[in-house]
Amino acid sequence: MDIKFYNSLTNTVETFKPLHDGKVSMYVCGPTVYNYPHIGNMRPVVVFDILRRFLTYVGYDVTYVSNFTDVDDKIIKAAINEGKTEKELTEFYIDQFKTTTKAIGSQIPTITPKVTEYIQSIIKYIKKLVELGAAYVRDGDVYFRVSKIKDYGALSGIKVEDLIAGARIEENSAKESPLDFALWKKTDVGINWESPWGRGRPGWHTECCVMIDTIFPEHFIDIHGGGYDLKFPHHENEIAQAEAMHGNKIANYWMHNAFVNFGDTKMSKSLGNVVYAKDMIAQYGGAVTRLVILNTHYRQPVNYTEDTIEAAKQEVNKMTFAYKQINLMLQANGYKLDSFKPLFIDKFILSLADDLNTANALMELYALVKEANQLIRSKEVDFEKLGNISATLKDMFYVLGLDIERRILSPEELDLYQQYLTFKKEKNFEQSDILRNKLIELRIL
Repeated sequence: MDIKFYNSLTNTVETFKPLHDGKVSMYVCGPTVYNYPHIGNMRPVVVFDILRRFLTYVGYDVTYVSNFTDVDDKIIKAAINEGKTEKELTEFYIDQFKTTTKAIGSQIPTITPKVTEYIQSIIKYIKKLVELGAAYVRDGDVYFRVSKIKDYGALSGIKVEDLIAGARIEENSAKESPLDFALWKKTDVGINWESPWGRGRPGWHTECCVMIDTIFPEHFIDIHGGGYDLKFPHHENEIAQAEAMHGNKIANYWMHNAFVNFGDTKMSKSLGNVVYAKDMIAQYGGAVTRLVILNTHYRQPVNYTEDTIEAAKQEVNKMTFAYKQINLMLQANGYKLDSFKPLFIDKFILSLADDLNTANALMELYALVKEANQLIRSKEVDFEKLGNISATLKDMFYVLGLDIERRILSPEELDLYQQYLTFKKEKNFEQSDILRNKLIELRIL
């Protein structure tokens, strides 16, 4: 099976060929932890979790790294406002982020490094860039010399001459060029560290380069991912540093997810139009929240509306009902759920192999749920086929990270359910209603 992904660096769909047989290295830029994550923040959490699950399902050993930025101007400001140390603030929001990650159905990445754990490595990295002539020191600040990179802008498609002419670039007389970006910032405000250039803290763009260098000894990985808004300047500046340091572009494949829009506008804390993920999950559940994101291909914007939420609720209800019903029927007729194989999953997997097309994969899932409902209502049930559908749905839910309960009944629960069916068949409604209420309490019905 050929797996193909859209590579943001080449702007083409390419066949995926990892650096090492059977192994995949993946790094995704994580959050700056100074507040609760909103739904837009969770899109890369969901997208790249599914990428990891899919690659794992088809047989790869995936090392998935996603960092926490726990030193930043916004963090310092928030810590002052809340009367906490930066560490107290960031540790709280890291815990909140991990809780929300699990609540939305995503697995915690293999490694979740924090910037503050890598400060000495960052200083060493910056020092080397200065020695190579790719960076320079100005009064305690260190800047990267963008002029050293011939194809700067290759990822984002932004032209250097347009950047120089653009009014959005801040003038800074300390810089050799307005394009140059900070690697180290001189400061005694907030959390800071001693360095060869005086006390300060690192710039944003170096941390991911250093973490990749440290965690992956080859200094080069298969996949680098993140939100579309990170292409410039963050990922462009990561590539610039890697080119200066190692002569590579960090990763073979660059993948970027589009935004979550609130109406027609990107969801953003700075715009104040955010819906916190924890609140949406509390109201609608993790599966519904996740499905709102999955219903759209990762490179297209998700529209957060009442209609998209309602549609996701209906689909989750259909899946939950069908899955519960077929599993109850199978167990009530003496079948073991783990004895069946997922015989109907090929088209689903091929959809995900086609640039992680979750929208098409969901169409395969919905079609299978419809077929399951038809089988449930048929006069002569094909239990073997129903069992294979159950096994297929189980695997589909795993790959998509949808937490749809698969209930294996205990002998006592199965006996109770059998009694309920007997009373129902005999039209003993008084006893069947009593048992039905008991089964509802046990979350079997």
